[in-house]
Amino acid sequence: MIHAQASSASSQALFPRDELKIFIKMNAESTNDAAVSGEQKPQLQASLVHTFGKVTVQGHSVESKEAHGDQNHDDDEDDDEEDSEADSGNNEGKDPMDGVADTVEDLDLTHMRIKDLLTLNLARLKNLKTLGLRQNFVANIIGFDDMPSLIDIDLYDNRIVTVQGFEGTPNLTSLDLSFNKIRTVQNVNHLVKLTDLFFAANKISVIENLSNLTNLTNLELGANRIRKIENLSTLVNLEQLWLGKNKITKIEGLEALTNLRILSIQSNRLVKIEGLSTLSKLEELFLSHNGILRLEGLEGCSSLRIIDVGNNRITKIEGLEGCVVLEELWANNNLIPTLNDPSFEHQLGKSVKPTLTTLYLEGNPLQSLAGGTYRLKVQLAMPQLKQIDAVMIGHNTGVSQSTLAALRSHGEEE
Repeated sequence: MIHAQASSASSQALFPRDELKIFIKMNAESTNDAAVSGEQKPQLQASLVHTFGKVTVQGHSVESKEAHGDQNHDDDEDDDEEDSEADSGNNEGKDPMDGVADTVEDLDLTHMRIKDLLTLNLARLKNLKTLGLRQNFVANIIGFDDMPSLIDIDLYDNRIVTVQGFEGTPNLTSLDLSFNKIRTVQNVNHLVKLTDLFFAANKISVIENLSNLTNLTNLELGANRIRKIENLSTLVNLEQLWLGKNKITKIEGLEALTNLRILSIQSNRLVKIEGLSTLSKLEELFLSHNGILRLEGLEGCSSLRIIDVGNNRITKIEGLEGCVVLEELWANNNLIPTLNDPSFEHQLGKSVKPTLTTLYLEGNPLQSLAGGTYRLKVQLAMPQLKQIDAVMIGHNTGVSQSTLAALRSHGEEE
């Protein structure tokens, strides 16, 4: 399994669509610490983001339509251009099924300019298990009659408006309808064997018609128009819920999802952390790019390993007493004023958070206040850390004992 890392960003690779991706942008500005040491290094501005479906690594960043704020699926202004492209034909007259045996089990027809599924005569492929139809011009889901062997259909990035045509695929376990033009979740409630369902980057405004999908473990509804978390109470086996880039104003409706391990509600309209008290198995929580004012509401989340609350309006590190196995805290780009606050030791000190290895605080007022010694002061306060922002901390920092002593004595008085 391939993981997104900055070190591998120069190569191109496809990532499993159910993974969390780390999107690290680089710019030409120097960090404060680099300026002090005389080094001229590009600053790493890192944030955890969730990409939809498989993504391609290009240049120095993990690229995706979501990461670039692609709005083509929120607006209709590009429809005429896409229609013109689609009208140019199916792969310039080539038959995408040429040479495909009736006994094939895995078929990838990505980017073949396919418009009409009926022309493929898919029903003859009685052994077909996985079908990839990404990046085509499919508008109508037809041609899947009597295909009980089919377990995985990928229709990512097509022209689909209405979900239908899956009556002949009762054994589907994975269905990807991301990056289409779907407005309503419908006609999937009979697919009771589904474990993975992707509706990212459509035009969906209401979560509905999923009540029978009790085997679902991964649900992706990011980049839609959803305003309320609702109608999920029967999905008791759900482990991953992706709701980033919607219009959600409140965390609610999750009480029954006690098996949830990953929850993402990034880039919404939240102002408060709440509604998580029953999620004792929750391991990763992503709430960046909202308007959250306080770190709170995490008392029942004893299994949390990763918390991302970057780019909010938080002024203090608090409310983490119950997060006893915390490994990563992303609190960058908030309003935390100073490191000279007992809450850092009480909430994140080595004695109370020995498992904490990664802490992001850059972009807070405390960074400017501490100046070039910012990361050194963070390291002194929390010596168990192995990474501060995008900087890895080695055993030998090269800092003299006199400097460390001076930092300890002066604290944040400057």
